[in-house]
Amino acid sequence: MAHVLAAAEPLTLLKRPPPQNDGFGDDNGSTEEKAPKARRRESDPAAALAAARHEFGEHGGVNMSIEASATFTVMEPDTMRRLFTGELGPERGDLYIYSRHFNPTVLALGRQMAALEGTEAAYCTASGMSAISCVLMQLVGAGGHVVASRCLYGGTHALLSRFLPRTSGVQATFVDADDEAAVRAAIRPGETRVVYVETMSNPTLAVADIPMLARVAHEAGAKLVVDNTFTPVVVSPARLGADIVVHSVSKFISGGADIIAGAICGPASLVNSMMDLQDGALMLLGPTMNAKVASELAARLPHLPLRMQEHSRRAAEFAARMRRQGLRVTYPGLPDHPHHARLRAMGNPGYGAGGMLCLDMGTEERANRLMYHLQNTTQFGLMAVSLGFYDTLMSCSGNSTSSEMDPEDRARAGISPGLIRMSVGYNGTLEQRWAQFERALALMQQQDTPAAAAKYGKPV
Repeated sequence: MAHVLAAAEPLTLLKRPPPQNDGFGDDNGSTEEKAPKARRRESDPAAALAAARHEFGEHGGVNMSIEASATFTVMEPDTMRRLFTGELGPERGDLYIYSRHFNPTVLALGRQMAALEGTEAAYCTASGMSAISCVLMQLVGAGGHVVASRCLYGGTHALLSRFLPRTSGVQATFVDADDEAAVRAAIRPGETRVVYVETMSNPTLAVADIPMLARVAHEAGAKLVVDNTFTPVVVSPARLGADIVVHSVSKFISGGADIIAGAICGPASLVNSMMDLQDGALMLLGPTMNAKVASELAARLPHLPLRMQEHSRRAAEFAARMRRQGLRVTYPGLPDHPHHARLRAMGNPGYGAGGMLCLDMGTEERANRLMYHLQNTTQFGLMAVSLGFYDTLMSCSGNSTSSEMDPEDRARAGISPGLIRMSVGYNGTLEQRWAQFERALALMQQQDTPAAAAKYGKPV
């Protein structure tokens, strides 16, 4: 069966783009092929997923077949030459060379991801960090400049502040991405290639003003890259002006805490450039997704919208109840969140404000005590990094997922020592889980010193 990527422009596999091409065919270089008119795309992610082409199995199975081969044969010797020159490929003859280039099963998942995010194309990778790294290497280049939000996942912050400067001479300026004047001031004319943000910052849950950032980036000739890991389905950055959307698919999209994967969603020309034989970051670095992993994920994507609705519903209810307890809770769905109105304006109707909330317990010691009781005494959730699992996951961000940042950088980003990042799950009943939370909170507060009790409140 033919395998078609959700792309208005076909993928050319190995064809090398013109010099200086970043894959967009704009002022930074032009691609050789003109894209035909894009088909109408559904604005609701669930509708877009349902409208995407369904890939049947080889023998008519309702699920697509898994193409586990690493290499592919051809019938004629000249076909190989034509594959390597880009005359033939997945979109030109349904032909493949090697699964590090393209694999039919992984391409089918890419088509679903492109539909989900409303982009021309998508390429799925072995991890979220490989997706982020390859995009930045492809777009920025040696000695280039990035303007990034000061509050990012710790691994991304380390990539921009340490690894890329050391290996590629890339320079990054970290700013308050909510401050348009600061973003504009940080841009270096002719040097800034990318503005990089997260839709919802990890872990502080600030909501990026994507239309504003897209406008500022494009006026400067830069691209806006948005990490949408926290808010799949909830927000569609590409529909708001983002050029590229990246994901750690390991999180909400997978939903099972059993897969490591990533995705790059954007123009088909970008995927072409990143798969170039001579200088494509994906081709040469090889963060290849396993076809069996792609098959697993393709079966989970159709119910992602339902899962996100329940994650959001429970997170909103827990946040409201925590607030009534007098706790310092941050959740964009609460009316007093500084970006509540922004998220309502940008978000896709019906999916809420996401499944993440933050609880500031004041000190790391109090945060650790609460998490201990939540896991070991009342079984409310699990102390673990990551997010998007059906069970609630919680960690103290300052000593875990944001530990790559210097203390000063964490303070500037608003990551306090007692901040608990909580990914709210949906198993069990809501009332069952809330009763477990209340019991753990009471036990933690009973152990407070008199000074802590006076500062942070009495037991409930």
